[in-house]
Amino acid sequence: MNKKKKRLIVRSIILAVLALAVGYTFYSNLTKEERHNLRKGDEAPDFVLTDLAGETRQLSDYKGKGVFLNFWGSWCDPCKKEMPHMEKLAKEYKSQGVEVLAVNVGDSELQTKKFAKQYGLTFPIAIDSTKEVQDAYNITPLPATFMISPDGKIEEIVIGGLVKEEQVRTLFDKVKP
Repeated sequence: MNKKKKRLIVRSIILAVLALAVGYTFYSNLTKEERHNLRKGDEAPDFVLTDLAGETRQLSDYKGKGVFLNFWGSWCDPCKKEMPHMEKLAKEYKSQGVEVLAVNVGDSELQTKKFAKQYGLTFPIAIDSTKEVQDAYNITPLPATFMISPDGKIEEIVIGGLVKEEQVRTLFDKVKP
């Protein structure tokens, strides 16, 4: 086979691969589900997850209380920095009607338990192994915190780490019944 024919075959293969890639991109963008971007004032999507203690946690069970809903991963540095503040204030605000519910995404149960023990976390930690809750809340970067009012509405959304205790305290105060 001469050089011209070889080049023509190689170019044809490359062109076919590019055409397939472009076609797949169009197809996947046209058929994917529309992800809802939640905003302040929206009803917080209800969900049911099991926590590390084996208890079922359903968001709607927290009606009448403020909820600090935090999505995190053990590999996430900002998550590690905000956990001690969350733990301290979870204890302080529990008697004032504000609950912390942490949802781990991307870690195994063993990794999550190890992390919780390392940081002395006592608030409920659920694992979203199917990523259904992560998708419902449209979580992309971690950490992400949703402050949910006693009536189940999203009061505040914070994307990124809460590195100062006062930041966390302000959020707790926003949803206090």
